[in-house]
Amino acid sequence: MTAGRGAALLRPAESSGRATFLELFFDLAFVVALTRVSQRFAGLGDDTGWALAEGFGRTLLLFLALWLIWSHTAWITSRYEPEQPVVQAVVVGTMFAGLVMAVTLPRAMEERAVPFVAAYLVVMVVRPLVVAAALSGHPRRRVPLRLAVWAAATAPLWLVGALGPDRFRLSLWAVALAVDYLAWTLGWPLPRVGASRIGRWRIAGTHLADRYQQMVLIALGESILVLGTVFSGADYSGERAAAFVVAFATSALIWRIYFHRAGLLLTEALERATPPGRLGAMSERTHLLIVLSVLVTSVGYELVIDDPFGPPRPAWLLFLVGGPMLFLVARARLEHEIFGRVSRSRIVGLVALLLFTPAVARWEPMVGLSVVAGVLALVALLDARRSRGRPTEVPASPVAGETPGDRDCEA
Repeated sequence: MTAGRGAALLRPAESSGRATFLELFFDLAFVVALTRVSQRFAGLGDDTGWALAEGFGRTLLLFLALWLIWSHTAWITSRYEPEQPVVQAVVVGTMFAGLVMAVTLPRAMEERAVPFVAAYLVVMVVRPLVVAAALSGHPRRRVPLRLAVWAAATAPLWLVGALGPDRFRLSLWAVALAVDYLAWTLGWPLPRVGASRIGRWRIAGTHLADRYQQMVLIALGESILVLGTVFSGADYSGERAAAFVVAFATSALIWRIYFHRAGLLLTEALERATPPGRLGAMSERTHLLIVLSVLVTSVGYELVIDDPFGPPRPAWLLFLVGGPMLFLVARARLEHEIFGRVSRSRIVGLVALLLFTPAVARWEPMVGLSVVAGVLALVALLDARRSRGRPTEVPASPVAGETPGDRDCEA
């Protein structure tokens, strides 16, 4: 394949920033995956102490592995033309691997470890080799080759963890995943070849923003699915109905707070960024936290709807209060990335949740969820009050400007 044919894979400047139907199809596998992650978190509702911490860590590791697959794919389709047959084959193949990871996830730390790891490694090692082959003769092929080398280096840790004794699995996989994330952050540096930091990549910023926003909506959709599934499966009562209403209101408030100004202007901020890679890279980490916070919060819905006025369970604070607090932290980070500031409403919300936490630990679950919904309603109200009568702000990201090193961005 010549350099010219390899160049045909690159996303042209005039390409639409909207996600393609193929990418929306691809996201269906991750709807299943996020549901399985949520179910694993919900299974920790009766755990305490070390069992709770270990179970949460195991599920978090699996979620981070899935997120790495999804975010790599989002960057591929923002960097290469998704209408090209090779790119479409890569996306469909990744979708199948993601679906395998999703269906094995409930027991991925137990007897289904091998298929989970096999699907992960196919994406991390084989996929970049396919992209590199399609780019043969083009300078960009060095990027997927770097990725494949680093992924191959951590593959033994993943395989030994899957095939070896169960007691070593979590630690081996944690090290392997940490290296995979570190390599991505550093740009997969290799001797004599150097690194390729994603912050310097030429990408379709509007497309990347679109993909992040869609994933937030998918996570919120998963929380609505949890509400409907749990409430329809439980014995009907007025108490459960009240918990259902409050939980739905909480999800609606999270949606409102995310998309108010900063979340809505993410696309414009990435359009203005020169280049968009630096802001896109930071926003990727932020949206990881946002999606995780929505999943954790949705577990709280399930626990409360099941037993709204049961005895206080301090372990539930991780989901009832921890999820919303993580969301506000991540939303504050997003606001700083877009505007270079943090609104007072985020600080007020975080302080309020911190002050209420000791009391929520002693109150019935329904009361605790209502307090959280009230705090989020206060944040949304302060946001609306601040923006009332004011024109929409123009993004002024402190990380979107060009630096001398960015003038030589990868084509």
